[in-house]
Amino acid sequence: MKEARLGVNVDHVATLRQARGTRYPDPVAAAMLAELGGADQITIHLREDRRHIQDRDLRVLRESVSTRLNLEMAPIKDMAKIAYEIKPDMVTLVPEKREELTTEGGLDVALARESLRELIRFLQDGDIKVSLFIAPDIEQIRASHKVGANAIEIHTGCYCDAKNDQLRETEYSRLADGAKLASKIGLDVYAGHGLNLLNVAPVAALSEITEFNIGHSIVCHALFVGMTEAVRQMKRAIIEARRG
Repeated sequence: MKEARLGVNVDHVATLRQARGTRYPDPVAAAMLAELGGADQITIHLREDRRHIQDRDLRVLRESVSTRLNLEMAPIKDMAKIAYEIKPDMVTLVPEKREELTTEGGLDVALARESLRELIRFLQDGDIKVSLFIAPDIEQIRASHKVGANAIEIHTGCYCDAKNDQLRETEYSRLADGAKLASKIGLDVYAGHGLNLLNVAPVAALSEITEFNIGHSIVCHALFVGMTEAVRQMKRAIIEARRG
């Protein structure tokens, strides 16, 4: 079975910095430590309101990341222009609301099909791979393929937040079915949101999913064991789940 990549999101390191308006902790330094721990990719979300990651972070990370850089952003032209200039390895288009604490739900690709198709084409013309952050919904998966996305990132939040075993099994089945369909029609399949050391194994066991983007739980665990070790433990959990 093919091993999956681990993308480490360092947004929450920047959140701590912005809370006091200091120069520390530095998300760039966190990214370097994450790579030492085995991260295959660094993920950041440059929000419109710049609540955590700043433009300078993006530019410095583009110059310093030695693996791959994945830029999450709202599907709007102003953000696409920034991505086109900086040239991350991949852009993940996500829904964005000013009042939310973190990204809630997935894109409604079926509703915004035309605007997304134009934006995706623009980014791909800049040699940037494009992924869409969506719920494991059949309609959204098919719509993602039709608008020309290279990949989808399945929102795993409902699975992670399920209040009982029955709900968790139902959500897991949605994840599994969605991943199989996406892979079958030619999309690369990623996953993220709410994953931690206690719930990642069943999702990591799905062979169709080739990348996991995880941030909050890794940064929280890093408070106790350090960034490099937190990443190392998550990478180990994913590898062990893949190998059964």
